[in-house]
Amino acid sequence: MHCGDLSDELEMLRRKENGFIWIGLKDPTDAEFALVNDELQLHPLAVEDAVKGNQRPKIETYDGSLFLVMKTLRYIEATSDIETGEVMVFVGDRFVVTVRRGEANPLTTVRHMLEQAPEHLEHGPIAVLYSVMDSVVDNYIAIDKEVQEDLDEIERQVFSGSRDVRAEGIYALKREVLEFRRATVPLEEPLRRLAEDPTVPGMKDEARPFFRDISDHLLRVSDHAESYDRLLTDVLNAHLAQISVQQNDDMRRISAWVAIAAVPTMIAGIYGMNFDNIPELHWRYGYFIVLGLMAATCTALYRAFRKSGWL
Repeated sequence: MHCGDLSDELEMLRRKENGFIWIGLKDPTDAEFALVNDELQLHPLAVEDAVKGNQRPKIETYDGSLFLVMKTLRYIEATSDIETGEVMVFVGDRFVVTVRRGEANPLTTVRHMLEQAPEHLEHGPIAVLYSVMDSVVDNYIAIDKEVQEDLDEIERQVFSGSRDVRAEGIYALKREVLEFRRATVPLEEPLRRLAEDPTVPGMKDEARPFFRDISDHLLRVSDHAESYDRLLTDVLNAHLAQISVQQNDDMRRISAWVAIAAVPTMIAGIYGMNFDNIPELHWRYGYFIVLGLMAATCTALYRAFRKSGWL
């Protein structure tokens, strides 16, 4: 819903017995954020975090208000990369301020859905916090499926012996999984507090089950991310071991062919010296006997290397 002048909106809100205002900011400038801060008098430490950005997921309480930071994620299909942003939520008695940085996890749909659920709005500003967190964690679940598909594909390529897979690709996916974990794991403690801590301001007991539900989803995603990290380490080690084995096989083949080629080279080198006292030099069949000796020796070596598995 479009909001008019902020001062007028807040003045109208103060005249009502209930209700709250939700102010959504997307990559705000310092001047835009200062305007909101002048009207709502947000805590300076929370304001500092919101202005600087790039914060770790956390929850803080300031003078009866809440400040929550979450990482938002966006999966880029073309490159299989995970783009990271963040959303910060200020929750007061009669207001909610969301500050979103990056293109991940738009909140427009969340606002529309919440406006169609008056039973949720009865919980006040905490309903916005729940809806935003639910949207962020649902997006984690969607990205979890994408990462699982990428991991299955790499695992299939590695253990099928495909030469298309490269260590750089496995390491890149491992980096994306680490980004995923940096978003999900630190959020577990804030959700636990929202679901269990009775000192959280503005929290109603009937709203806690909603946060416990989000927490269950988040823990499942975090467990998956941890297992992906371990599995990628194993896949990378298996891939490097395959490369080492392949290099050993290649070196054995090269050594075998060099040994086979060395015999005729040595014999041809000896006879290339053209000494008159070599018995076979002036013999009518000497040339053919030497060629036969070369062929027989090379054949014997080839069979020996084949039998030993070198060829």
